[in-house]
Amino acid sequence: MAKEKKQNLNLETMRHSLSHIMAAAVLDMFPEAKLGIGPPIENGFYYDFDLPRTLIPEDLVLIEGKMRKIIKRNLPFEKTEAPIDYAIREAKKKKEVYKLEILNDLKKALPPNRQAHGKQGRGIMVSFYRTGDFVDLCKGPHVKSTGKVGAFKLTKISGAYWRGDEKNKMLQRIYGVAFESQKELDEYLKNMEEAEKRDHRKLGQELDLFSNPEEMGGGLPLWHPKGASLRSVIEEFWKKEHQKRGYELVYTPHIAKLDIWKTSGHWDFYRENLYSPMMIDEQEYLVKPMNCPFHIFIFKSKLRSYRELPVKYAELGTVYRYERSGVLHGLTRVRGFTQDDAHIFCTPKQLENEIIETLRLVDFMMGTFDFKYNVYLSTKPEKAVGSDKTWKESTKALESALKKTKVKYILDPGEGVFYGPKIDVKLEDSLGREWQGPTVQVDFNLPEKFNVEYVDEKGNKERVVMVHRAVLGSMERFIGVLIEHYAGAFPLWLAPVQAVVIPISDKKHGKYAHTVANLLKESGLRVEVDERPESLGRRIRDNEMQKVPYIIIVGDKEMTSKKVSVRSFKKGDLGSKSTSAFIKEMLKEIEEKK
Repeated sequence: MAKEKKQNLNLETMRHSLSHIMAAAVLDMFPEAKLGIGPPIENGFYYDFDLPRTLIPEDLVLIEGKMRKIIKRNLPFEKTEAPIDYAIREAKKKKEVYKLEILNDLKKALPPNRQAHGKQGRGIMVSFYRTGDFVDLCKGPHVKSTGKVGAFKLTKISGAYWRGDEKNKMLQRIYGVAFESQKELDEYLKNMEEAEKRDHRKLGQELDLFSNPEEMGGGLPLWHPKGASLRSVIEEFWKKEHQKRGYELVYTPHIAKLDIWKTSGHWDFYRENLYSPMMIDEQEYLVKPMNCPFHIFIFKSKLRSYRELPVKYAELGTVYRYERSGVLHGLTRVRGFTQDDAHIFCTPKQLENEIIETLRLVDFMMGTFDFKYNVYLSTKPEKAVGSDKTWKESTKALESALKKTKVKYILDPGEGVFYGPKIDVKLEDSLGREWQGPTVQVDFNLPEKFNVEYVDEKGNKERVVMVHRAVLGSMERFIGVLIEHYAGAFPLWLAPVQAVVIPISDKKHGKYAHTVANLLKESGLRVEVDERPESLGRRIRDNEMQKVPYIIIVGDKEMTSKKVSVRSFKKGDLGSKSTSAFIKEMLKEIEEKK
C-alpha cells in the first residue's frame, strides 16, 4: 500500500508539473493570456486560460509541440517565496486578475495580525515556481526538472466558469493525460478510444433508446420505445426478485408539503440540491428529492408489532434534484431520476441480518448483469446528527455484515450521509471504470424525527431501525452504464428487439416472415419484421448495426422446408433451424440470462 501511495504522489507531482509546462507553452503562443488555475486530476491535468480567441483542436498540436521543446531543455523547477503583499502588487502590475483574486482571498482569510508585513505584522509568505522564463503562483510540489514528467498527451478543450461559478467569466480549459511510461499512456488512450465508441449518449441516439431535447430542459431524458422496453425488462426483473425476498411494492406521490422535508432534515442539509417550493392552497409543497418519508408514513399508518418486523417496502420512485447544467451528462447525471428504492424497518437485533441479506441481493444483481464491483464503508461525516454511540453501533453492524459475507471492502472515512454510515458499491464496467451503484445506509435520524415505533414483546413502544438501500442505484445511471458496459450489444434477455425476421422478397416471402414472427411473439419474444424496400445485404447490415441478437432470413428454401436461416450478432451464421427448435434455444438463453 505504501508503495502504491508513493507512486500516486509521484504521478500527481508529474501531472502538476505538466500543467505548468502547458501554461508556459500557451503564454508563448498567446503572450496576452491570463492564467487561471492548473491542478493535477485523475489520469492527468488541466489549466484554465483567459485567451484572446477561441481555441480550435489544431491548437492542441501546436501547444503540445511547444511543451515538448520545454521538456527537452530539461529546465529546473525553482521555488521562490515572497511576502503576500509583494505578490499582490506584482499581480496588479501584470494585470493577472485571476491570480490577484486568489491572493486577495488568501489574505482575507488570515487573522488580522498576519495580514501585513512590517515591524508589528507577521504576514505570510507565498511561493512561486520558475521554469525558464515562466513563473507561476503555486504551493507545489513539482518534479526537479521538465525532463522528469513522463509521457503525456493533450486531449480536449472545454469551457469552464472561473471558480466553477456561473456568474463568473467563462475561461478555456485545456485537458491533458499523463503517465509514467509511454506504454501506460498508450493503454489509457486505447481505453479512451474504446470508451468513446461506447459512450451511452452516442449509442443511445444510434440505437434509438433515449434523447435529451434542449426544449425539454437539461437533465430530463425521454425514453423512446426501445429504451423503454429495455428499462421495462430490468424493472420487471427487479420487482420479481424483490417480491421473492419478502419486499412489498408501494407507490407514492411526486410532491408533498415542505414541512416533511424540514422535519426530515433534508431542507437544512441538502437545500442547494432541492427545487424551489410551490404554493398550493396557501401551503408550500416540494417535488420530492427522496422517497423515504413516504414509506415512513405507510409504515406508520397502523401500529406495528415486533412480530411483523422486518417490514420491507420497495418502490421504483422518481425523484427530482437540482444539478448544475455543467455537470449534467446523458443518463448518468440527470435532474429527474428513478431510484430502485427500498426501506427496511426492523428491530436492532434484526439489523445485521437485514444488511447481510441486502449484500447478498446486491451480489446477485451485479452477477446477473455481469458487473464486477468494489465496496466502500463510509463513516461519520463532519456534519451529522445523532450520538457517537449510535454511529458506532450502526457502523459496527455494517462492518460485521461485510465480514460475515466475506466481502472485501475499503474504509472511506467521513463519507457517510448526515443521518448514518453506509456501504457504497461501485460497479466496474468492461473497461475497468468505476460507477456509483448500490448503497446500503443505516438511518437513526428519520425514525427519531418522525417517531417511528413498534410494540415489543413486553408491550412497550420501541423505535425501529431503518435501512435505506438501492441495489442498482438509479435506473437512469444504471442503464447508461449498462449501455457502455455492453457497448449497446445487450444479452438476449435485455435486448429491446431480440430478433428481426427478414424476407428475401417482400411479395413472395412476406407472409411467411410474419407467420414466423407471430410464433416468436406468442412465446413472449420481442420481434420485428424488416420489409423495407432495400437490398437483403443492406437490411442485414442495418440490423447488425442495431446490434439485434438474432437475424432470421426466410426465402424459398425456408418456406419449402418450414425452417428459418439464423444469423447471430456475436457468432455469425448459425445455419438452418426449425422455428420451434430455435424458439426453445432462445427461451433457454433468456432464462439463463447469459
